Amino acid sequence: MKKLLGFLYLLPRNFMIVLALAYRKLISPLYGDVCRYYPTCSHYGLQALQQRGLIVGSGLTLRRLGRCNPWALGGVDDVPPAKHKFFRVTAHGFVVMNEGRA
Repeated sequence: MKKLLGFLYLLPRNFMIVLALAYRKLISPLYGDVCRYYPTCSHYGLQALQQRGLIVGSGLTLRRLGRCNPWALGGVDDVPPAKHKFFRVTAHGFVVMNEGRA
């Protein structure tokens, strides 16, 4: 039951991760290397969703996209780390419940 609830809780986040991965695979290569920041905005958005969740991750991504413009200085801009480690990211990029936590 606990695994089912964890799966349902993470389903919206993982759905957005699927969309972000599809964007990175299909649309992002069409633009080429134009981002002034590292990691790129699409990779930042993916990391934000994975590490911070759907609501906070979306907010961080929108804030980052607002800063990304031709006049931006750019540079390294990592996702702020989460305070807890209840979830882990699989090799395929999806988020699952951390088994070590009860």
